Amino acid sequence: MTDDADADADAAADSVVVDGESLTPEDIEHVARRGAPVHVPESARERVRESRERIVDIVESGQAVYGVNTGFGELVQERIARDDIETLQQNLVRSHAAGTGRELDDEEVRAMLVTRLNALVKGYSGVRERIVDVLAGMLNEGVHPVVKAKGSLGASGDLAPLAHLALVLTGEGEATVDGERLSGDEALRRKNLEPVTLRAKEGLGLINGTQLTVGLASLVVCDAERAIRAADIAGAMTTEATMGTTASSHASIQRVRPHPGQSESAENVRRLTRNSEIVESHRNCDRVQDAYSIRCLPQVHGAVRDSIRHLREAVETELNSATDNPLVFAAEEADERASGTETAAVLSGGNFHGQPLALRLDYATSGLSELASISERRIDRMLNPNIQEEYLPPFLTEGSGLRSGYMIAQYTAADLVSTNRSHGRPSTDSIPVSGNQEDHVSMSAQSAYIAREVVESTLCVVGIELACGAQALDFIEGQTPGIGTQAAYGTVRAHLEHLDDDRPIHRDMEVMTEILRSDALFENVERALDTTLA
Repeated sequence: MTDDADADADAAADSVVVDGESLTPEDIEHVARRGAPVHVPESARERVRESRERIVDIVESGQAVYGVNTGFGELVQERIARDDIETLQQNLVRSHAAGTGRELDDEEVRAMLVTRLNALVKGYSGVRERIVDVLAGMLNEGVHPVVKAKGSLGASGDLAPLAHLALVLTGEGEATVDGERLSGDEALRRKNLEPVTLRAKEGLGLINGTQLTVGLASLVVCDAERAIRAADIAGAMTTEATMGTTASSHASIQRVRPHPGQSESAENVRRLTRNSEIVESHRNCDRVQDAYSIRCLPQVHGAVRDSIRHLREAVETELNSATDNPLVFAAEEADERASGTETAAVLSGGNFHGQPLALRLDYATSGLSELASISERRIDRMLNPNIQEEYLPPFLTEGSGLRSGYMIAQYTAADLVSTNRSHGRPSTDSIPVSGNQEDHVSMSAQSAYIAREVVESTLCVVGIELACGAQALDFIEGQTPGIGTQAAYGTVRAHLEHLDDDRPIHRDMEVMTEILRSDALFENVERALDTTLA
């Protein structure tokens, strides 16, 4: 290995490597939620240096190039003198920091920082290596810009939120450091970082792109995949608790309608309930068919699983894409339609447009809403005295009447399901801006915010089903659940006691949501399955 490669390997050992090529949603979660440091390898730094040299070449040539020495948006025809180029970039960041609403939390800001850094190190934005160093330093030292949530249209990217972030690099704006709110200049210097004076193209390079959307979408992917895995487990538990059959998950049924998600969810139910004495005890019972929320679990869960997979594909592509405009290429990569010089070419396009993410985020939002909906219906089947099995007491509590048990948990689930359904689908909306120059926008940030809210609600609903499922299994005597469902039951009971006397059950919901977020449920279930079936 070369010295640079050795140094990269050592630095990356405990870090997330930000190379412009390989970032994943899990990497975003690791940096955003767990505070993992980042490392930019030498290969990426070399691309940044080469890209910057091309911008310098263009500036010295004196050619008019958008984003380098012209105005922005509708003001694109305004030529900027060379002496004013640095002022142009600083003014751009200041004027675009026009957000409002709530302030993003630290994990949202960190997701933006790491995704912006990764886009820049692809080497098509023309920024200096110093910009890369300061962004990486802010992540590694915990300097979190104060960013307003509202103001992005998802084209030209997430301009306003990214401008609030970029202000701090220049020593303006505000940031939090170790829980203290400081001016941008003081926040940087507190962590031995120097503010940056923006040069040609750098202001635009920092604010033009989809990094708010893709950062949040990465977290949505991670949470949504937890929700669907948890829903398979909860649904399998409910199937046992209501004396349902797993015949609807038979492999032959899935084989003749081979949607990938459907087959995967059906296989999960079969694995989770393997060796279940409960399922075996009523294999030849008089009930011909279960309700749809039990019987159609593979079809509904599978469709949701496919929608999340579709979102993941777009997110993984977007994370490692150049979404700036204009983009800087070597001259041989472009043609006569590009502006530039003999060695460098600049192409103006629309990679900042968030539609590839917005549409899939809205699709995933619809899927997650349905996942919460079918889970709520299974909750009702365990609680409702008009339809539940005779061995289950009303609302899963002994002495019902005196006690309400989990009655109101279903109310909460119903509220969350109804709220999920009430959200619009922003990707179908557009309001022209910038004097109608930017006449079609994606609203991708709004799609991301809604998806975040819906996945949070869905995790809560599925957590309620798991709590009710464990409570219902307590009333089945003499028969053990399946390998996977028994491990899930044990995980719930390790954190949540059987509901005997009434208690404030909001704590039960909070505990269950934390279990899902910690991945403890999945780890325990898989460990039990691997050990028993090895």
